[in-house]
Amino acid sequence: MTPNTTSAQIDINGQNLYIHYRNNHPNRPTLVFLHDSLGCIQLWRDFPEKLAETTQCNVLVYDRLGYGKSAPMPTHERPVDYLTEEATVLNELLAHLEIDQAILFGHSDGGSIALITASNYPERIKAVICEAAHIFVEEVTLKGIREAMEAYTTTDLAVRLQKYHGDKVDTLFKAWTLTWTRDDFRNWNIEKLVSAIRCPLLFIQGEADEYGTLDQVTKTISLVSGRSEQYLIPNIGHTPHKEAPELTLNAAKQFIETL
Repeated sequence: MTPNTTSAQIDINGQNLYIHYRNNHPNRPTLVFLHDSLGCIQLWRDFPEKLAETTQCNVLVYDRLGYGKSAPMPTHERPVDYLTEEATVLNELLAHLEIDQAILFGHSDGGSIALITASNYPERIKAVICEAAHIFVEEVTLKGIREAMEAYTTTDLAVRLQKYHGDKVDTLFKAWTLTWTRDDFRNWNIEKLVSAIRCPLLFIQGEADEYGTLDQVTKTISLVSGRSEQYLIPNIGHTPHKEAPELTLNAAKQFIETL
């Protein structure tokens, strides 16, 4: 595509998605940012642009269906393999934008989507940076989700989220919490997919992550077929790019420079 900056709604396989795409560095990779289960473009703040600028990469950030400025989800009910479905949408988005040197940066749910995409569509993916990703369900994750459910009814969490998601908040919150706490989701596991990943991978995690243990990191690192490394940050929770932005930025920059 010709160099440009686009912020627009686009249709991907019937899904109306809002994207921000800056394609100003010909023949350079594109950093693709995948938000978490309550996230959106806005909630990344300036982190994507900072990493793109310091690495001289193009950058794509988008709101998944039901989030931010994208169209609403038709229902909060999700299948167990909804993250695999999101990876399919991402692959179609990359094809639509003619991106074939993607460096995926995914946080939480977005990290899991990044891993699945690298496994299922390796021809488009140059590398993966996953931050606080999950490859299986842990009790600590479910505990964190149940606490979020309590906060949603007893604090102003819903109001704060509404600022970013509008009237889609209830649906997206249920889509996350009710899916992950369902009995049939307890056995969700993508370890077989992870073992097929051959591109370089960096796993960033806060050592005090309230939604996942370091088992997520060590198992992912041990399973992938390609080069892999971890970056653990002491006293940091589930969102290193917000809680320790400079450390996270530097770790990602150093990793990208080795590619």
